[in-house]
Amino acid sequence: MSKRPLFLKGGRVVDPSTGTDQILDLLLSDGQVTAVGSELDAPEGARVVDCAGKVVTPGLIDVHVHLRQPGGEHKETIASGARAAAAGGFTAVCAMPNTDPVIDSPATVGFVAAAGRDAGSARVYPVGALSLGQKGERLTEIGELVEAGAVAITDDGLPVMDSGLMRRALEYASGFDIPVADHAEDLGLSRGGVMNEGVVSARLGLRGKPNASEDVHTLRDLLVAELTGGHIHLQHVSTRASVDAIRRAKARGVRVTAEATPHHLLLTEEAVDGYRTEAKMNPPLRAEEDRKAVIAGFLDGTLDILATDHAPHHYDEKEQAFDDAPFGIVGLETAVGLILTHFVGKGEMELATFVERASCQPARAFRLPGGTLAKGSPADVTVLDLEATWTVDPRRFLSLSRNTPFTEWALTGRAVMTVVGGRVVWEEGG
Repeated sequence: MSKRPLFLKGGRVVDPSTGTDQILDLLLSDGQVTAVGSELDAPEGARVVDCAGKVVTPGLIDVHVHLRQPGGEHKETIASGARAAAAGGFTAVCAMPNTDPVIDSPATVGFVAAAGRDAGSARVYPVGALSLGQKGERLTEIGELVEAGAVAITDDGLPVMDSGLMRRALEYASGFDIPVADHAEDLGLSRGGVMNEGVVSARLGLRGKPNASEDVHTLRDLLVAELTGGHIHLQHVSTRASVDAIRRAKARGVRVTAEATPHHLLLTEEAVDGYRTEAKMNPPLRAEEDRKAVIAGFLDGTLDILATDHAPHHYDEKEQAFDDAPFGIVGLETAVGLILTHFVGKGEMELATFVERASCQPARAFRLPGGTLAKGSPADVTVLDLEATWTVDPRRFLSLSRNTPFTEWALTGRAVMTVVGGRVVWEEGG
């Protein structure tokens, strides 16, 4: 929290949580939003930032990030990941539990929370494992994890195959009002696959993961959530049938939220051609009809959260043969520019809808502070320049890893200032 007030002057304030979209001043002090209005006076001693021509939004929140610590510090640390998040415009991230050791105890949850605070950049919220050791056999002590700071539970990276275990997780999590997140994949259909099953995988001679592996599991999760009344959060949705199933489930009142990732919105299985390991991810990049379905779901709110699934890997790991290289790409420093360029900038998505998907709804879904600029809310703010042109250059990433398929993409629009607790934690040129 900054002791010096911060006065953001004359920016276009876009805040769907309050229905605001107009030129206003914003005063941040004592870690809170203390005033929003036109032609306000900056208090004595405040830092004044001219935001004319810029967009001021509630701080962006990424609910699906891998920070690799403990155990994978050569790929990313909590501190480096928090800095990369801030550079990408995110004021908060939710850290996945598939570390070494797994985040399945109050001690490991507390470690991540403390390391996040010490980083002094984007806020870091730990997500606890759903099962002990992520083995899919026994539930973790959910209440103890929540008490230690966990904001959700998941075995992300490892789908929960036992439907009874998923039922118990949803029932217990409901008592603590937290979501249960799941990576939807039926391993009986996909085990050993390294990319989407289809024409491209056949041409490359690579074993594929069929759409059905995600679709079957998505339907299972939705039905169990309907049975229990629990909140299921479906991660990185990638298939047409899954989008349709989620849309129908929402219509009948199932408590479900779901993610769209920039890579599933913008890329298809064709990106793997040439055995490009930077395009190897899980779930895999799918066919064009699936990409179009994910876009439609993102635009209409079926997929109501933008998440990066930031998954850093060391250069040497991604340089292996395609079968042996790990899944995943980094995304914290490219997501905002990609969506502003290809959706907002092309008129396919309103700016307010982008802010809703990247800030307001993530905060609501994971019951996090922020996601609003209402008076008295946390002073977490993202300032965007919709006209800034730049080219993706992984050498300039603050993340420790560089594994991205978007190298040299020309983009328009990016975050130019990120404020957490009233303190500027990143600014362009700073």
